[in-house]
Amino acid sequence: MNLASIRKDAFAMPVHNPAYPRPPYRFVHREYFIISYETDFDALRAIVPEPLHPENDLVHYEFIRMPDSSGFGDYTESGQVISVRDQQGRLGNYTHSMYLDDEGPIAGGREIWGFPKKLAKPTLGVDGNDTLLGTLNYGTQRIATGTMGFKHVPIDIEAERKKIAEVPNYLLKVIPHVDGSARVCELVRFYMRDVSVLGAWSGPAALELHPHALAPVADLPVKRVVGARHIIANLTLDIGEVAFDYLAATELASTETVKLAVNQ
Repeated sequence: MNLASIRKDAFAMPVHNPAYPRPPYRFVHREYFIISYETDFDALRAIVPEPLHPENDLVHYEFIRMPDSSGFGDYTESGQVISVRDQQGRLGNYTHSMYLDDEGPIAGGREIWGFPKKLAKPTLGVDGNDTLLGTLNYGTQRIATGTMGFKHVPIDIEAERKKIAEVPNYLLKVIPHVDGSARVCELVRFYMRDVSVLGAWSGPAALELHPHALAPVADLPVKRVVGARHIIANLTLDIGEVAFDYLAATELASTETVKLAVNQ
């Protein structure tokens, strides 16, 4: 490969056979099971990166089935999302953890946007005819189990569409340098586009989290479940933008410190 072809063609690893195609990605019949629960507010403040701030003491635990996603295929994921306020005071979602069972979206999600993805074994389906059941195993160990009455109460489809389509999503993206230091350290913002909600329901719900050294979902403990939603939607995961560059901010702070010392 010459220099021109490398610059033109390289966009992901491995360069000759990338683990995923270029974005954006379209999801058809994407199924969400989201359990909202109260947790320890100090624990949230310890993990939400500035300049974001936790909006309240709620965590939204998600199980998501993606049976038809362009480029990524058929897979399932599970993780925790936190309601935050951004630099402009807007309400947003900060994704704290994600566990899934497919190499392509793990690699693509981490490298492009900075999704905090790790390999695990999540499931989402109907159990015993009347219960929506989400589970997450890390290796052989069960670390999360969520249940909800299946389609008990229909909820406002347009309100759920707005939550998916209009609220900004935030990620902390870190890519290391060859010396092990951070080469990229950014707060990334992205939106879901072309969203259509096919159905949305609520019902009685329960959530159980178990401690694990390498999948610490229980570090945000469940104090009380406050609600749950089951949503089926079509949508496009759009490309992101840099909302805050931590390395540039560090360089600027260092420069200002030097200027201050010289002036003194």
